[in-house]
Amino acid sequence: MTAMTSALLDRWTALLLRTGATVDPAPYGRDLLARWAEPQRHYHRTEHLTAVLDQIDALAGHAEDPDAVRLAAWFHDAVYKPDRSENEERSAQLAIRALREAGLAEALVEEVARLVRLTVGHHPAPGDRNGEVLCDADLAVLGGTPGQYADYAAAVRTEYGFVPEDAFRTGRAEILRQLLALPALYRTDHARERFDAAARRNLAAELMLLER
Repeated sequence: MTAMTSALLDRWTALLLRTGATVDPAPYGRDLLARWAEPQRHYHRTEHLTAVLDQIDALAGHAEDPDAVRLAAWFHDAVYKPDRSENEERSAQLAIRALREAGLAEALVEEVARLVRLTVGHHPAPGDRNGEVLCDADLAVLGGTPGQYADYAAAVRTEYGFVPEDAFRTGRAEILRQLLALPALYRTDHARERFDAAARRNLAAELMLLER
């Protein structure tokens, strides 16, 4: 086990015990970490999970239930097949099954599943503070340095290596246009101030490359 996965397992164990687990959390954590390390993943890997969890920690004061958001982060890409469209729903179902088996309260289980499903479109309703934190943490990568963003974009392209170049460029460009058209990429003040301007520059630069 690497230092990163060991640290993540410690975070998972502490989180599950804090939220009321009645069984040993470690087997569930090891299963999740194995999922996050599957070979078809190039961006949606343990590095992404760590980054999202770190961003949630930074935004925790905005959330109504930061631990529910942390649990959702663990499960939000737990099922990930680039050629499938039902990843979020399958991840939500995995969360329901695993967290019920772990003995967590049903209301918490349902909130985690709701948050996982929210990552389909990253459009939390106004006032959904948990959803705002999860979505902002998940999209923080868009506001990285140009080099970090280039690495992210390259990893996404590798994950979708089965898609022909013209089709990928067309589909990716449409996604970027939709993101740039949003009145707000981020909902929390902290994420908006830290990431919005850089994210828009990065998205626009990638779009320009795709349209050449």
